[in-house]
Amino acid sequence: MKINILVILMLLTFSAAAQKRSRELGIKIGVLSPGSLNAITDVAGVKVGQVTLSEGADVRTGVTAILPHDGNLFQQKVQAAMYIGNGFGKLAGYSQVEELGTLESPIILTNTLSVLTAADAIIDWTLMQKGNENVRSVNPVVGETNDGYLNDIRGRYIKKEHVLNALAQAASGPVTEGNVGAGTGTVCFNWKGGIGTSSRKLPKNLGGYTVGVLVQTNFGGVLKVNGVPVGEEMGKYAFKESLDKSSDGSCMMVVATDAPLDARNLKRLAKRVFMGMAQTGGIASNGSGDYVIAFSTANRVLHETSESTFSANYLHNDYVSPLFLAAMESTEEAIINSLLMARTSEGTQGHKVEELPKDKLLGIMRKYGRLKQ
Repeated sequence: MKINILVILMLLTFSAAAQKRSRELGIKIGVLSPGSLNAITDVAGVKVGQVTLSEGADVRTGVTAILPHDGNLFQQKVQAAMYIGNGFGKLAGYSQVEELGTLESPIILTNTLSVLTAADAIIDWTLMQKGNENVRSVNPVVGETNDGYLNDIRGRYIKKEHVLNALAQAASGPVTEGNVGAGTGTVCFNWKGGIGTSSRKLPKNLGGYTVGVLVQTNFGGVLKVNGVPVGEEMGKYAFKESLDKSSDGSCMMVVATDAPLDARNLKRLAKRVFMGMAQTGGIASNGSGDYVIAFSTANRVLHETSESTFSANYLHNDYVSPLFLAAMESTEEAIINSLLMARTSEGTQGHKVEELPKDKLLGIMRKYGRLKQ
């Protein structure tokens, strides 16, 4: 099946422009200020690339790539950590990051049955990098959610070329959200989910650091928007009438920062990202794979060095709390943005998932006095 990726991306970019993010609608989440883009790319050097596959009635899937910097990631690793909120998922590369505290590959998000394809593509991409001619071991990091409700996931339409394309087009600047990349076929709180992002810039007296989050939302629970029980008000939430699997799915969350954190404090930061997910009403159900990947762009770790030790400055424990709050707020807003920027989608077997109705949402927010005029 031939898929015109360029046409699909142009159409999605056009449609997404008509949607509005949370702050554009008057929904101001948290107390900290966002970065200029309100995206993970507010962290200097971070790039995002996406490939969307949408064809006929069955193909609703894609790839989202996150690069911590545009250098040789294998030779210049970044400090990293991961946190498992609920482990019903297939996060490739976990054990080495957990053991060594560094990330040596891009982060790829895709669908459940394409993890190995994405990992293979990362290996190809890494081996092709200048300076990696003698590399014989690569730890590819790939996260996933199951988009099988809207996408014919057994068709395994993601190929290595799609992953390599996402990596090749990765760029700084605004990040397209909603039905794009790895979020093309996802469902969140029984509404159309997708890719979402947000950031926070700390004031100078708190360090001036930036925290950015990108999410791939495909989970359920009882939706809350800025503390308002939207799911209850709309009468659409998990376990309303019976024990069902509507809350199952997964959520991949990637948090980046330019703060000089070591792997230990990045793990602590990752835990607060999961708290941000909880703020939206996510419950980490039995069938949900909820993971956080955290990295810092400061203090790169050289793969090869003649020195037995290296020096680095790390943020003291007493100064990380503002970053924790920034991560929580960014995650909460990124998840809400993924819902607001998504559009109604029809997919395989005639399945249809409606977008979150904005008029009803805004009416509920006004009712609770949580809409900024």
